[in-house]
Amino acid sequence: MNKSIVLLSWLICTCTLSAQETVQNDSIQTDTLKPLKFNYKQLIIPTALIGYGVIGIESDQLKSWNSQIRDEVKEDIDEKISIDDFSQWAPAASVFALDAFGVKAKHSLRDRTVIFATSYAIMTATVMSLKSITKIERPDRSSKNSFPSGHTATAFAGAEMLWQEYKDKSIWYGIAGYAVATGTGLLEFTTTDIG
Repeated sequence: MNKSIVLLSWLICTCTLSAQETVQNDSIQTDTLKPLKFNYKQLIIPTALIGYGVIGIESDQLKSWNSQIRDEVKEDIDEKISIDDFSQWAPAASVFALDAFGVKAKHSLRDRTVIFATSYAIMTATVMSLKSITKIERPDRSSKNSFPSGHTATAFAGAEMLWQEYKDKSIWYGIAGYAVATGTGLLEFTTTDIG
C-alpha cells in the first residue's frame, strides 16, 4: 500500500516536471511569454505535506496527534450544520458568478464549462483511486474511504480554476479561493465524517 502511494506521488511529480519542461521547450513563443524557470523551492511545501500524509498513514503518534487536534477543534462546532458541504463549491461557483457580475474571465463560458468538467473528472478519478488504495478508516468507523478528502479536493480544484481564470484581473481572487479551500479542509478535518 505504501509503495503504491510513493509510486503515485513520484508519477505526479514526474508528470508535472515533464509538463513544465515541455512548456519551456515550446518553439512557439511570443514577446509576451517568458520561458518558465523551474525553482526547486516550489517543491518544499508540497513535499512536506505529502510526506506528512504518507508517514501519517502508518504512524500511531501522528494519528493520535491528529485525533487530539480534531477533538479539540470539534468541541465548538455544531455537527448539525456542515458548512464544508457548501464551501467546497464556493471557488468553482465564483468562477462563473464573477463573470455573470461583469468581471470578465479569461475563457468563454463554454470553455470554462469544459475546463471545469475535465478538471473535476480528473480530480474525482484521482481522489476515488487514492481512497481505494489507502483505505483509511473514517473517524466514525462507517467505512474505509476517508483519505483523501473529497470535499477538500473539490475546493482546491475550484480555487485553482478561480486563480487561473482571474489572476490577470487581481491576485485577490486567487487568494480568496485558496482561503476558502483551506477553510474547507480545516472544517473537513474537524468533522466526524471526513471525506
